[in-house]
Amino acid sequence: MSIPRTLSIGEAEPRLPELEVVDVRTPGEFASGRLPGAVNVPLDRIEESLADLRDTAASRPLLLVCASGARSEKAAAALAGHGVAASSLAGGTRGWAAAGHGLEYPPGAVRAVWGMERQVRFTAGSVVLLGLVLGLLVHPAFQLLSAGIAGGLVFSALTDTCGMAAVLGRLPFNRRGAARQG
Repeated sequence: MSIPRTLSIGEAEPRLPELEVVDVRTPGEFASGRLPGAVNVPLDRIEESLADLRDTAASRPLLLVCASGARSEKAAAALAGHGVAASSLAGGTRGWAAAGHGLEYPPGAVRAVWGMERQVRFTAGSVVLLGLVLGLLVHPAFQLLSAGIAGGLVFSALTDTCGMAAVLGRLPFNRRGAARQG
Protein backbone atom coordinates (compact mmCIF):
# COMPACT_ATOMS: atom_id res chain seq x y z
CA MET A 1 0.00 0.00 0.00
CA SER A 2 1.55 3.30 -1.00
CA ILE A 3 1.43 6.30 1.27
CA PRO A 4 1.35 10.00 0.39
CA ARG A 5 4.65 11.85 0.00
CA THR A 6 4.07 13.82 3.24
CA LEU A 7 2.18 12.54 6.25
CA SER A 8 0.88 14.73 9.04
CA ILE A 9 1.57 13.61 12.58
CA GLY A 10 -2.11 12.69 12.95
CA GLU A 11 -1.92 10.49 9.84
CA ALA A 12 1.39 8.86 10.78
CA GLU A 13 0.75 8.08 14.45
CA PRO A 14 -1.90 5.34 13.99
CA ARG A 15 0.08 3.81 11.10
CA LEU A 16 3.41 3.74 12.94
CA PRO A 17 3.39 -0.06 13.52
CA GLU A 18 3.14 -0.74 9.77
CA LEU A 19 5.78 1.83 8.75
CA GLU A 20 9.56 1.55 8.66
CA VAL A 21 10.65 4.82 10.27
CA VAL A 22 13.99 6.07 8.95
CA ASP A 23 15.50 9.07 10.73
CA VAL A 24 17.77 11.02 8.36
CA ARG A 25 19.41 13.24 11.00
CA THR A 26 23.03 12.85 12.05
CA PRO A 27 23.77 10.05 14.54
CA GLY A 28 24.32 12.64 17.26
CA GLU A 29 20.90 14.20 16.64
CA PHE A 30 19.33 10.74 16.39
CA ALA A 31 20.63 9.95 19.88
CA SER A 32 18.91 13.07 21.23
CA GLY A 33 15.46 11.54 20.76
CA ARG A 34 13.76 9.62 17.97
CA LEU A 35 10.38 8.23 16.98
CA PRO A 36 9.68 4.77 18.42
CA GLY A 37 11.36 2.04 16.39
CA ALA A 38 13.22 4.45 14.11
CA VAL A 39 16.49 3.48 12.46
CA ASN A 40 19.16 6.01 11.54
CA VAL A 41 20.30 6.56 7.96
CA PRO A 42 21.76 10.10 7.78
CA LEU A 43 20.78 12.16 4.75
CA ASP A 44 24.34 12.12 3.43
CA ARG A 45 24.30 8.29 3.50
CA ILE A 46 20.95 7.77 1.77
CA GLU A 47 22.43 6.84 -1.59
CA GLU A 48 24.94 4.37 -0.13
CA SER A 49 22.04 2.75 1.80
CA LEU A 50 19.83 2.62 -1.29
CA ALA A 51 19.84 -1.19 -1.67
CA ASP A 52 18.78 -1.74 1.97
CA LEU A 53 16.12 0.96 1.76
CA ARG A 54 14.78 -0.44 -1.52
CA ASP A 55 14.52 -3.92 0.05
CA THR A 56 12.77 -2.52 3.12
CA ALA A 57 10.37 -0.43 1.03
CA ALA A 58 9.35 -3.57 -0.86
CA SER A 59 7.84 -4.99 2.34
CA ARG A 60 7.00 -1.94 4.49
CA PRO A 61 6.26 1.68 3.55
CA LEU A 62 9.10 4.06 4.47
CA LEU A 63 8.46 7.10 6.65
CA LEU A 64 11.40 9.49 6.67
CA VAL A 65 11.90 11.76 9.66
CA CYS A 66 14.23 14.60 10.65
CA ALA A 67 13.98 17.43 13.18
CA SER A 68 11.57 19.63 11.18
CA GLY A 69 10.68 17.80 7.96
CA ALA A 70 13.06 19.63 5.60
CA ARG A 71 15.81 16.99 5.42
CA SER A 72 13.30 14.15 5.27
CA GLU A 73 11.65 15.85 2.26
CA LYS A 74 15.05 15.98 0.54
CA ALA A 75 15.66 12.32 1.36
CA ALA A 76 12.21 11.35 -0.01
CA ALA A 77 12.97 13.23 -3.23
CA ALA A 78 16.38 11.53 -3.51
CA LEU A 79 14.82 8.10 -3.02
CA ALA A 80 12.04 8.89 -5.51
CA GLY A 81 14.76 9.70 -8.04
CA HIS A 82 15.93 6.10 -7.63
CA GLY A 83 12.42 4.66 -7.84
CA VAL A 84 11.98 4.11 -4.09
CA ALA A 85 8.71 5.40 -2.63
CA ALA A 86 8.95 7.10 0.76
CA SER A 87 6.99 9.64 2.74
CA SER A 88 8.19 12.44 4.98
CA LEU A 89 6.78 13.30 8.40
CA ALA A 90 5.51 16.89 8.40
CA GLY A 91 6.94 18.71 11.41
CA GLY A 92 9.55 16.05 12.14
CA THR A 93 10.53 14.98 15.64
CA ARG A 94 9.88 18.48 16.98
CA GLY A 95 6.30 18.37 15.77
CA TRP A 96 5.91 14.79 17.00
CA ALA A 97 7.00 15.74 20.52
CA ALA A 98 4.96 18.98 20.46
CA ALA A 99 1.87 16.92 19.63
CA GLY A 100 2.40 15.01 22.88
CA HIS A 101 3.91 11.84 21.42
CA GLY A 102 6.88 10.27 23.14
CA LEU A 103 10.39 9.95 21.79
CA GLU A 104 12.77 7.06 22.41
CA TYR A 105 16.27 7.61 23.75
CA PRO A 106 19.15 5.16 23.44
CA PRO A 107 20.36 3.42 26.61
CA GLY A 108 23.03 5.48 28.33
CA ALA A 109 22.28 8.68 26.40
CA VAL A 110 23.70 11.42 28.57
CA ARG A 111 24.11 14.45 26.34
CA ALA A 112 21.95 15.79 23.58
CA VAL A 113 23.56 17.24 20.47
CA TRP A 114 22.11 20.49 19.18
CA GLY A 115 19.97 20.15 16.10
CA MET A 116 21.74 20.89 12.81
CA GLU A 117 19.80 24.13 12.22
CA ARG A 118 20.89 25.42 15.64
CA GLN A 119 24.51 24.40 14.97
CA VAL A 120 24.46 26.27 11.65
CA ARG A 121 22.98 29.43 13.22
CA PHE A 122 25.58 29.35 16.01
CA THR A 123 28.50 28.78 13.63
CA ALA A 124 27.38 31.41 11.11
CA GLY A 125 26.77 33.99 13.84
CA SER A 126 30.13 33.26 15.47
CA VAL A 127 32.05 33.63 12.21
CA VAL A 128 30.21 36.87 11.35
CA LEU A 129 31.04 38.32 14.79
CA LEU A 130 34.64 37.14 14.53
CA GLY A 131 34.99 38.78 11.10
CA LEU A 132 33.57 42.07 12.38
CA VAL A 133 35.73 42.14 15.53
CA LEU A 134 38.91 41.20 13.67
CA GLY A 135 38.00 43.73 10.97
CA LEU A 136 37.82 46.48 13.58
CA LEU A 137 40.79 45.45 15.72
CA VAL A 138 43.27 43.83 13.31
CA HIS A 139 42.64 44.62 9.65
CA PRO A 140 39.55 45.60 7.64
CA ALA A 141 40.09 42.64 5.28
CA PHE A 142 38.79 40.31 8.03
CA GLN A 143 35.33 41.73 7.32
CA LEU A 144 35.41 39.50 4.24
CA LEU A 145 34.69 36.59 6.61
CA SER A 146 31.37 38.20 7.47
CA ALA A 147 30.66 38.93 3.81
CA GLY A 148 31.47 35.33 2.89
CA ILE A 149 29.05 33.96 5.46
CA ALA A 150 26.34 36.40 4.30
CA GLY A 151 26.87 35.29 0.70
CA GLY A 152 26.75 31.65 1.78
CA LEU A 153 23.46 32.18 3.63
CA VAL A 154 21.90 33.86 0.60
CA PHE A 155 23.12 31.02 -1.66
CA SER A 156 21.80 28.48 0.86
CA ALA A 157 18.35 30.09 0.82
CA LEU A 158 18.22 30.34 -2.98
CA THR A 159 19.30 26.74 -3.58
CA ASP A 160 17.71 25.19 -0.48
CA THR A 161 21.05 23.55 0.34
CA CYS A 162 23.44 24.13 3.18
CA GLY A 163 27.15 23.60 2.76
CA MET A 164 27.79 24.55 6.38
CA ALA A 165 25.40 21.82 7.57
CA ALA A 166 27.22 19.32 5.36
CA VAL A 167 30.54 20.29 6.95
CA LEU A 168 29.15 20.35 10.51
CA GLY A 169 27.54 16.95 9.91
CA ARG A 170 31.01 15.46 9.51
CA LEU A 171 32.18 16.56 12.97
CA PRO A 172 32.77 13.67 15.42
CA PHE A 173 29.89 14.52 17.78
CA ASN A 174 27.49 14.45 14.82
CA ARG A 175 28.86 11.14 13.51
CA ARG A 176 28.78 9.14 16.73
CA GLY A 177 27.03 5.85 16.12
CA ALA A 178 26.64 3.46 13.25
CA ALA A 179 25.29 4.37 9.84
CA ARG A 180 22.15 2.37 10.53
CA GLN A 181 21.08 1.93 14.11
CA GLY A 182 17.82 1.05 15.71
